Amino acid sequence: MLSIIRGTCLRISKGRPFVLQRMISSETEEVMSESSTPSTPTSPAPEPYEIKTITNADSDALLGHLRKFFFKDEPLNVAVQLIEYENSTCPELERYSLKSIKEGTSLMAVTNTNHVIGVCLNGTITSTISNEAETEEDDCENVKFSKVRSFLNYCGKEGTKAIAQRYPDVEKIMFVKIISTDTAWRGKGIAKELMDRTRKIGRERGYGLIRVDCSSYFSARAVARLGFECVYELKYKDYIENGQPIFQTEHPHLSFTVYVQKM
Repeated sequence: MLSIIRGTCLRISKGRPFVLQRMISSETEEVMSESSTPSTPTSPAPEPYEIKTITNADSDALLGHLRKFFFKDEPLNVAVQLIEYENSTCPELERYSLKSIKEGTSLMAVTNTNHVIGVCLNGTITSTISNEAETEEDDCENVKFSKVRSFLNYCGKEGTKAIAQRYPDVEKIMFVKIISTDTAWRGKGIAKELMDRTRKIGRERGYGLIRVDCSSYFSARAVARLGFECVYELKYKDYIENGQPIFQTEHPHLSFTVYVQKM
């Protein structure tokens, strides 16, 4: 029998307002980019690149990037050994990752030589429509991914409830699902620019909040330093089945958190 001990909200003290255009420090530069290690100090990009909207035509390039730089390092995936071998894949995870493309708000950074150096997958949460992980009800044959998805379903719903209580007047939220950069390009300002563009899209389209769900300690610390506020936290040790935690995550990844910031 599955039992869950609810997480509590963290209160992040509010300092001076965050200005998105300012330079981000070395530990906050790659928000959610790398699940296991912090980033390096910001330095110039080695070659020109552009930020573009991801379309269906970019699916293969997007998945190629995520397979190499994100899926295998994400703490929940690691905990259940979702990606077992160097070149193995999880079709269910990949289909989930592609669903945001249709909204036209997801972004990728591409060099002049067509090398994908960063991606930002964004979705929409409204007062009546939750994020995709929450609403997906179909059966999943992959037991490992099913565990991850069920956990994301639960935390997603609880996070949405917490946001609604704190910001009852906000009807539309920009949900940042994944930000990832090529390891060779970390510390070059790629994630910062992807977040800048995401925020701009959100403002133009009338979003009230930007939301980042963090399974990683480093991503949570990064968004907190960017001025985001934690509204929900669930410690992995408190998500249990038959008296045992379902996810034995590696240190220092101890909890799942939901952060928000007003547009």
